[in-house]
Amino acid sequence: MTEDTDGLLGSVRRLRERHREWLRQGDPSFPRYLAQVGVLGWTIVVPTLAGVFIGRWIDRQLATGIFWTGPLMLLGLAAGCWTAWRWMQQR
Repeated sequence: MTEDTDGLLGSVRRLRERHREWLRQGDPSFPRYLAQVGVLGWTIVVPTLAGVFIGRWIDRQLATGIFWTGPLMLLGLAAGCWTAWRWMQQR
């Protein structure tokens, strides 16, 4: 089998398992949806803030203004978005 076929079969299997899970549990409740939104928010915010705090600390140590804060904030944001995307793909 080729990689495309394996990817397609894997997607079909995941979809089938999700459907079986939905049939077993039913629709998620409103608090569950709210909790998922909260998890996604924190998944993005925490790495972004970590980048800001680490960048500010480096900038204070080296007296470089905001030279490290900006790039580390963007790096944290990218890491948080990637993590959130991966989490959503598993759901």
